[in-house]
Amino acid sequence: MILLTSDTETKPTQAMRQAIATAEVGDEQKGEDPTVNQLLERVADLLGKEAALFFACGTICNFVSIKTHTRPADVVLVEQMAHIIRAESGGAAMTSGVLMEPIASDRGIFTVDALAQSLERVATAPYLYSASPRLLCVEQTHNFGGGSVWRLNELREVCEFSRQKGLATHMDGARLLNAVVASQTTAKDFAACVDSVWIDFTKGLGAPIGAVLAGTREFIAQARRYKHIFGGAMRQAGIVAAGCLYALDHHVERLQEDHDNATYLAQRLSEIEGITVRNPKPETNIVFFDVSRLGLDKAMFLNLLQQQGVKMGAVGDSIRAVTHLDVSRADIDFAVDAIFKVASFL
Repeated sequence: MILLTSDTETKPTQAMRQAIATAEVGDEQKGEDPTVNQLLERVADLLGKEAALFFACGTICNFVSIKTHTRPADVVLVEQMAHIIRAESGGAAMTSGVLMEPIASDRGIFTVDALAQSLERVATAPYLYSASPRLLCVEQTHNFGGGSVWRLNELREVCEFSRQKGLATHMDGARLLNAVVASQTTAKDFAACVDSVWIDFTKGLGAPIGAVLAGTREFIAQARRYKHIFGGAMRQAGIVAAGCLYALDHHVERLQEDHDNATYLAQRLSEIEGITVRNPKPETNIVFFDVSRLGLDKAMFLNLLQQQGVKMGAVGDSIRAVTHLDVSRADIDFAVDAIFKVASFL
């Protein structure tokens, strides 16, 4: 089965498994796991932040960050299709009691004007009646925007404006290193725009578990307490942090291969009659396409495709295909041939 549902489908390589098997470990909750500590130092340096904190996954990084930056009844401003709003089960509302104010955009990358309009909506009623805007969140790359990349000047502009308005800034950097490779901009430069940022190791980087949140020492000290409250503390976590360290050493530059495969996939899909590619020139490793002109609904298309040995997923009114290190160029050809067969059977 060719798995194109998500880059979270990646399996650890044999070499990564060896690094995991030989990892030195300790008590992560007490700060005594040497492999975790090494990873935190690496990521803090990579992102140019004072300190970092290890988590099992990225969603809890967002939960903890929002909790640390805000108080109940505050407003978090975030792009209208951001992962925080659309794919985290409303967890920030439950854990932080915050109100989400969406920012309009075409592909996840919003402007200062759009942010200003959202702030104006928050302030519609007089002070005593309106909620207080406290935090701006950005997503790099933007998942539902088709893996779109914030350019450095765009990111700086909205973050500087948000600071002028008294907002803290947080980056959901699940695929930040995809953006680094695609734009040839350093992770440190992107991270300098925001107060807190995390990167995920379980997507294109291919580790089985792990995400690291970074920020000031004060921020991370507060975040550590919320991590424990949310049940995020771990014991011998070095056994998985070792996979993350291996990924930093071996799986970053190769992300370009995933981007090239996504471009190739989009090009091949655009040649199939009845397929409409939403982002014909993908910036990173995500391709969205529409099959409605085939006369199929998404569920039927995905079922027929899986019968041909290819698995993809549905997001909104589109099909999403995500390339990753376990998908080769030959696998892309196989997937396109399978889609062509489905289209031809109709």
